Amino acid sequence: MTDHPHAPADPRTTVMVVDDHELIRNGLAGVFDLQPDMRVVARAGGVREALSLYAAARPQVVVTDLQLQDGTGLDIVRAVRKESDAVGLVVLTMHSGDDQIFAAMEAGASGFVGKDAPSDEVVKAARTAAVSPRSFSCSGLMGAMMRRGTSETSRLTDREQEVLVLLADGLGAGQIGARLYMSESTAKSHIARIYQKLGAQNRAQALVTAMRMGLLSTVAPPRGS
Repeated sequence: MTDHPHAPADPRTTVMVVDDHELIRNGLAGVFDLQPDMRVVARAGGVREALSLYAAARPQVVVTDLQLQDGTGLDIVRAVRKESDAVGLVVLTMHSGDDQIFAAMEAGASGFVGKDAPSDEVVKAARTAAVSPRSFSCSGLMGAMMRRGTSETSRLTDREQEVLVLLADGLGAGQIGARLYMSESTAKSHIARIYQKLGAQNRAQALVTAMRMGLLSTVAPPRGS
């Protein structure tokens, strides 16, 4: 039996484009086909068609509009991500609010790009998604997280509120643990969580933020260590 040499594998990243507007879908596909390292292997106009074509074409990256006639791009993201952690999933949308950003991230998307972004930003997001499918890239993520953090700063648990009050009284982790009948390590964990929720790096920042948010009425001067 004679062995035939195999043709070299195509090194380009395979992409599927999903958008219910044919003009946008074809335009976006054209942009990807112009890239020397990418090629479009499927185009779909809706969720059902996209999932069918995905099963057949097995693209390495899916770039989908958020709003589709028979569902949303997140339906595609969840279905594909449930099956594979290795596929890049980029969500495009005209409505890039904080809720949409977090919904895409929680669904398992690799990237989130506004439709008003330049085409090279979409291509960049697709390249990043192909390399790091389980990361999440979005130019507005930091601002969204800061806004979410501000809105959630008052959502301390009852125990965290107790720890915060004792922090404001100048107590250290060991003293707080003894006062609240918990180990010092547990007290430190509560303190770290409080810092995280308040976006603080240290006690002083946490107390200033807590005062500003109305979580504390007074702050005692630090006691001696």
